[in-house]
Amino acid sequence: MNDQEGNNPERSGAGSGTEYNPPEGELAKVKRGLRSLTGGWRNCDTTGMPVCLDSQFFIRWNAIFAVIFLLIGGIAAILLALTRWETFNLLRTDLFYRVLTLHGLNMLIFWILFFEVAILYFASTTLLNAKLFSRKVGWVSFVLMVVGALMVNWIIFAGEADVLKTSYLPLLAHPAFYLGIILVAVGTLVAVFNFFATVYVARRDRTYEGSVPLVTFGAIAAAIIAVVTLLHGAVAMIPTFTYSMGWTGEPDPLWYRLVWWGLGHQSQQVNVAAMVAVWYMVATLTTGAKPLNETVCRGAFVLYILFINVASAHHLLVEPGMSSTWKIWNTSYVMYLAVLASMVHGFTVPASVEVSMRAKGHVAGIFGWLTAAPWRNPAFSAVVLSLVIFGFIGGITGVTLGTQQINIIAHNTLRIPGHFHATVVGGTTLAFMGLAYYVVPLFFRRDFLWRPLARIQPWIFAGGITLMSFGMSFAGSMGVARRTSDIAPAEEAYGPVVHFFLAMLGIGGVLAVLGLLLFVVLVVATILFGPSNAGRPMKCWGKPAELGANAKATHGRSGDHYTPGTIVLVGIFLAAFVVYYFANWSALADVWPVR
Repeated sequence: MNDQEGNNPERSGAGSGTEYNPPEGELAKVKRGLRSLTGGWRNCDTTGMPVCLDSQFFIRWNAIFAVIFLLIGGIAAILLALTRWETFNLLRTDLFYRVLTLHGLNMLIFWILFFEVAILYFASTTLLNAKLFSRKVGWVSFVLMVVGALMVNWIIFAGEADVLKTSYLPLLAHPAFYLGIILVAVGTLVAVFNFFATVYVARRDRTYEGSVPLVTFGAIAAAIIAVVTLLHGAVAMIPTFTYSMGWTGEPDPLWYRLVWWGLGHQSQQVNVAAMVAVWYMVATLTTGAKPLNETVCRGAFVLYILFINVASAHHLLVEPGMSSTWKIWNTSYVMYLAVLASMVHGFTVPASVEVSMRAKGHVAGIFGWLTAAPWRNPAFSAVVLSLVIFGFIGGITGVTLGTQQINIIAHNTLRIPGHFHATVVGGTTLAFMGLAYYVVPLFFRRDFLWRPLARIQPWIFAGGITLMSFGMSFAGSMGVARRTSDIAPAEEAYGPVVHFFLAMLGIGGVLAVLGLLLFVVLVVATILFGPSNAGRPMKCWGKPAELGANAKATHGRSGDHYTPGTIVLVGIFLAAFVVYYFANWSALADVWPVR
């Protein structure tokens, strides 16, 4: 919760538990703000920043339920992994669809939405020194989301909604399934309203100086995308609910798929905007890094708002209802502006860390700044791994799969889950896990138990997700279908090689779930039994490496020159992108030989 440079009033003693001392000219304004918070605020003992207790309450409970749904989705994940791994083949066909539905909704929707609402409340109150707009509105949002999510899970367990996360018509679930999703969507919209109202009041009352912090700006971008996303959900789900009740006729299935992906894909782009905001926040918390150019970073968030919605078209490239011109324009041209935004963020975050570390004196070699980074801090390692997996695996595969000719071959194979497990799980979920290592001490006021286990948890989870994504992608390249456990066609064509990659998927899934369970155990045990840090700063996770005497002597010497390590990383990324992209075209030429 360090301040963004130039965006918040200075604080004395941040991190030492001393009180917030505003600039002289702001004293009267801050006193008015504190009077409005009488009995409803505290000073953070670590950062010195004022924390609204109403906001803290909802941050805590949204985070708790997020972890609960993460656990449910993780249990389903291990069952699916051991079914895909043919050695076990755990679930029979009907249960496979049930567990896959359970997994998708809890992992891709409920866990992430609840955690994102917690981020919105944090970004609009703590970072802006503001009071939550309405506790009553917060309660309405929370109750709607919890009731809706529990309703969906109950109906899935009852066997009345084996329709997968996409729930494509004419497949039909119990009306409670659609009603539950509608309640979650409405509850999230109410939370987004509370967020925007809080930001407005903070701006009106001038509780912060200058522009909103970059992290809050990223949260605003995520919230804007969320509004568009949830409206798509209402347009798709309300007619489907009325149809399931027998009140209206069946909606057209092609229309449903078109509108549903305005919900299904854009909901993941809300995650991307929130994930990037977490990258910036954790980079600042762990290394003191500041964005090199906030204008460019904010512009990249605007590109998300303007263009990320068209990326939904890559789920519709095999549909007959849209023209090839529309498909190619959306996914092979306009979508790249959203990809550009991700590349800006993906390069700016490590660059800001590099500049910060070199300013501290870590100037040796190309990657001396990186090796000296605070790797013992699980938040830092989680964010770095999130960035690498999202960019190198999820990003490269996603852009490639957005090409119409490649998508036609790959769309109904395991390559698609291989891609989005890298982006949503390896990217978003891992970043949110990293942030939790600060959320729990700062908002639950408990220091983590079993810190050595916490330090290895991100590596176990990231390693498992990486193996699983590779296994899915390669098995999918051999024709293993998604949404079904039947591998007979691919097995006939490729034999034992298919089983090798499915075993890789299974082993990676087991490792990832072990990392997930370890995270859940650490969080729950800490909340229940961790030592209180009330009245004192949270226990430090780890700092950048200390400099040796020689390094200190050379730090800041005029005429020092070095090759920026981030530029080298950019070159490696672009080379990997080119190799993977044209390897796909080579494979495509084998499938469709030129005559």
